[in-house]
Amino acid sequence: MSHELHRKQGPKTARFYIVTVSTSRYREKAAGGSPVDESGDVAEGMAREAGHVVVGRDLLPDDLSAIRRKVMELVQRGDVDVVVFTGGTGLTRTDVTIEAVKPLFDKEIEGFGDVFRHFSVQEVGTAAFLTRATGGVVGDKVIFLLPGSPNAVKTGMRIILAEVPHLLHLVKQ
Repeated sequence: MSHELHRKQGPKTARFYIVTVSTSRYREKAAGGSPVDESGDVAEGMAREAGHVVVGRDLLPDDLSAIRRKVMELVQRGDVDVVVFTGGTGLTRTDVTIEAVKPLFDKEIEGFGDVFRHFSVQEVGTAAFLTRATGGVVGDKVIFLLPGSPNAVKTGMRIILAEVPHLLHLVKQ
């Protein structure tokens, strides 16, 4: 069966959940403020514009346990197909999204990071190799871990949205 035929077999509408990881924004929210979450807004807007549903959003600190708890909560939900994390994927000591989520993957989608870096190099040059963006599958959910910059989220979401029906067809078999 051709790749194009498989792509047509996937669901037309996916249910997304967007999680922004940012200690500074989390503290601002905890203090009663209304933090600006441009990256989360970009991810939500692009998913909706592509005809998908965003069933929820969250803002978490750079905390391994909190991130892991959120993943475990979301993989139990029947109304979520795709989880997109933005932020916490860098190389600083406080960037722990990868360390929190990657061990939970049943299968890693290693090629996502490769494609992400391919497109990123055109935008940011060789600094693209610094990204640890990746994706994986937990049960029948697809989870993507993106850098926190709005431009990186745009790049990642373009890739995700192009393949999400096919991905869901594969993981929900």
